[in-house]
Amino acid sequence: MIVVHASFPIDPDKREEALTHIEDLAEQSRAEDGLLDYRATTDVENENVVRFVERYEDEEAFAAHSQTDHFTEFLTALSDWLAGDPEILRFEVDSMSEVEL
Repeated sequence: MIVVHASFPIDPDKREEALTHIEDLAEQSRAEDGLLDYRATTDVENENVVRFVERYEDEEAFAAHSQTDHFTEFLTALSDWLAGDPEILRFEVDSMSEVEL
């Protein structure tokens, strides 16, 4: 399984526009084959930071996502929305289990 955690600082003046597109991106991405979960959320400490948590079955699913129209359109628009450098981390996970609180 591949897990991606990405953080994007969004220009406050472009926030609403960016969030509309990010919501569409997340919805369309969750419909992709091999995509286990795809979530975008705003940071509770800084509403202008959007965080993505993505889980893919395998490398093939991850690669396919990066070739979709909705993802490439997002990447094209992203540079206009950014207020700083994004941080994107990729993890390759061998196993996963739920944790009970």
